[in-house]
Amino acid sequence: MSSDFLVLGIDATNIRTGGGRTHLIELLSHATPRAHGFAKVLLWGSKSTLALLPDQDWLIKLNPPSCEGSLISRWVWQHFELAKQALKEGCNILFAPGGSFGGNFHPIVTISQNMLPFETRELQRYRFSRTWLRLIILRWMQSRSFKNADAIIFLTEYAAKNIQAITGQLKGAKSIIPHGISSRFHLQANTQKTIENYDSSRPYRLLYVSIVDQYKHQWHVIQAIDLLRRKTGWPLTLDLVGPAYPASLRRLKETMAVCDLRNEWVTYHGSVAYTKLHTFYAKAELGVFASSCENMPNILLETMAAGLPIASSHCGPMPEVLGDAGVYFDPENSADIAATLERLIANSAMRTFLSKKSNAKAKQYSWVTCANQTFDFLKEGYKHWAEEQKICAVEPVTPYP
Repeated sequence: MSSDFLVLGIDATNIRTGGGRTHLIELLSHATPRAHGFAKVLLWGSKSTLALLPDQDWLIKLNPPSCEGSLISRWVWQHFELAKQALKEGCNILFAPGGSFGGNFHPIVTISQNMLPFETRELQRYRFSRTWLRLIILRWMQSRSFKNADAIIFLTEYAAKNIQAITGQLKGAKSIIPHGISSRFHLQANTQKTIENYDSSRPYRLLYVSIVDQYKHQWHVIQAIDLLRRKTGWPLTLDLVGPAYPASLRRLKETMAVCDLRNEWVTYHGSVAYTKLHTFYAKAELGVFASSCENMPNILLETMAAGLPIASSHCGPMPEVLGDAGVYFDPENSADIAATLERLIANSAMRTFLSKKSNAKAKQYSWVTCANQTFDFLKEGYKHWAEEQKICAVEPVTPYP
């Protein structure tokens, strides 16, 4: 192995579900570490996460027993053992994509993927619950990790600005590297039909993909479509896709029972495998995204790539990502959602224009680009740290015996 190559360690011990796991899978599926100066990548994670990662000749998957234990056992291993293991394996730099790291290894690069702990207004939706306590602890842990990191990746300008409003200006190097979109979500943006082309046998289908949670506002979307159906008589249906937290699911079902008493136009499909999500986009006429808290709205990107006209929440980074290629509403105001949807659905020419514009914009988001930028930043992060420490930027200094 050439001495010009580095060894990268990745701490995935706290990546077990959701968007963080998707990011890790896509990142390593599209990465070419040797082209960026890394000879090999060692990754510590759970068996379930490791099983989903691609087999590569440069990737070494490690599963310490503590990764299968309780949250406390994983925390202890990460804080007291991971740095030792990384040094033993010859890692030059450690990457913690889960956002939390408590060991004493340097240089360490982390990434911010969860905005919820840093949005004080959103936290109040869970006041004094177990979720509220968990998010408060997560804010403390991630703030500490970000402050101690030698470099940090943000997914959007919005996240970089608002997280540092909580943590203070971070000392480490920073970069904005957005996620990509899987190729199966890329569909052609077609010319939109007028609403008069739809009837009860072929309804106009709206789609909202997202976890059912307090800040996702599915109930306000249902109320808005109910208002619109009553006002216009349009044959509108709504498909809701995503897992759910129990309290939020109860609120969703209560709203469905009031607004769609006969179960005629709202369908909650529950959790759907990520590999099958694109089939729902392909059947929809219009995408709705009503979240009030996001770091990087991957679902919004998927909806853009699918060539659907989009009505989106005006909160968070959504305007940064969608720009002028969609229409916006207040996600907590059912009347505003209804008015926004009415304006968009009534104007087929506007829908055609915006769907083509957002579809083209989605092509900017590539997992190949994300992987290349990430590994470039990791290498530059090591070199910068090495220069600061006045050591060789290629290999660690070996003390004299």
